[in-house]
Formats: sequence, C-alpha cells, structure tokens
Amino acid sequence: MSTHTRLGPALRAWRERIGPAEVGLPAAGNRRVPGLRREELAVLAGISVDYLVQLEQGRAKNPSPQVLAAVAQTLRLNAVDRELLYRLAGAVVPPSGSVPREVPPGVQRMIDRMSDTPLAVFTAAWDIVQSNPLWGELFGGPAETDDALSGNLIWGHFAAPHAAGASRIERDTAHADAFERMMVSDLRRAADRYPDDRAVTELITGLRETDPRFADLWTRYETLPIGRSHKTVVHPELGEIVLDCDIMTIERADLHLVLNWAAPHTDAAEKLAVLRARATAAAH
Repeated sequence: MSTHTRLGPALRAWRERIGPAEVGLPAAGNRRVPGLRREELAVLAGISVDYLVQLEQGRAKNPSPQVLAAVAQTLRLNAVDRELLYRLAGAVVPPSGSVPREVPPGVQRMIDRMSDTPLAVFTAAWDIVQSNPLWGELFGGPAETDDALSGNLIWGHFAAPHAAGASRIERDTAHADAFERMMVSDLRRAADRYPDDRAVTELITGLRETDPRFADLWTRYETLPIGRSHKTVVHPELGEIVLDCDIMTIERADLHLVLNWAAPHTDAAEKLAVLRARATAAAH
C-alpha cells in the first residue's frame, strides 16, 4: 500500500476523533458518525470538499505544505501525528517549534497511581517536567535553582558538578558506555524534530564545548533505541542502592517516563522501602 493510499484512512480516523465542540462548532443535530463531517473539516481548513475527498481516497498527489498545515491545525494533531501526516502525504516535515512539556491527563493519572516507584517525567530533550516524592527521596538535592540546565538529565550526567546533598549515580564501564551512547542518540532525535527550539541548540552547544566525551559521541551520528539501564545510586544516608531503570516513551506527548526498580528481596529493595515510608510520612 502506497503512502498516498494510507493517507486516506489516517485522515478519516483523525477527523472522526475530533468532536465539533473542540473546533468551535455546535454539536447539535443528527450525526451518523462521530467527529467532524468532511464539509466541516474542509471549511475549517480552507479547502474544497472535493479536494478533501480526493485526499481521503488517495487520488490527490503532493498536497501543498499550506494545506497540510491547515489540516493538522484543524484536526488538533500532536507532534507525532503531525509528522505522520506529512510523511504519508510524501512531504518534508517542517520544524515543529518548541519541545512539548505538557503531560496529558491520562498519562498524569497513570503517574499518580505509581507512587511506590521512583518516577520522573522528562521532555524529548531530557528536561525534567515533574517527579514524584519517592524520586525526590531517592535522588535528593536542591529543589530549585536558577540554573536553567540543572533539571536536564543529560547535562547532569555529562557536565554538571555534583550537588550538595544529592545522591551520586555510578555505573560500571559497560553500562556507562551504553547509557551515554543511548542518551546522545536520543538527544539527536530531539534536535532533528525541534530544530527551531533554541534551548535544545544551546544545550547541545554547551555539552559539546564542556565535555569531550559528549563531543565525541555527538560526531558518531549513532541511532540507538531507548532501553533499560543499570546503575548504583549512592544515597547520602543509605549508601549504595542497586537499581534497574526503564524508560517509557509517551509518543503522542513526546515525553519520557523514567522508572527505577530494585530486585525483590534485596538490600536495595529494603532501602527503597525506607525511602517510600519517608515519602508517605512527608505527604501526610
């Protein structure tokens, strides 16, 4: 199936999931199918109904960037769906602006239910968006700072000095190499998706100027998947806590969800239980 043929089902699916009220139209009336009618989408996007039919039937070739931008805006497409729209239309994906930071309500509900796991949410460029109390108990450190880069995980690994009162993270040589290559590769993906985000450009420039290891990895142009890592958190009070770390990518919001786990019935699990009790007590 060609990309033009696949564009039609995608457009229909996106059209059917947008309610009239979401685009300022009255929801009254007898609607045989959910979502927007073709006529409504065409008017809102500034194209003819006939042309929209051609797009949905795969008969329209090479729609202009202006048409695609109008359709994406009307359908309220997120960054991931917007990129898919352009690719299915055979067009070059334009810059997407700034790295998103908004946590969707459904993702937030999932996060709220995982209070027994050290968890944090990061942007596509690895700026921290939020963390739960157990994460704070595990990693510690100052709650606020004037340094804009202090909340960036990659900057913290490669360039930031160790903060007083914070836990220290240690990895053996193999795990450190895998982690660093994975993170640099993912940051390059973010830079490709958001070339107009000045903060991302400044982060990369600062890292290349500050850390030779990052500068070397940046020149490799590796494409590696995000996966599990292994580390030892050296807590200022409890000492070494050996953890596995999983990273979940929330594609629709372009966010990373980072979770830390201790193997059951281990010293690390017992220490996490101590921190969990502290977090619970502090919340009450």
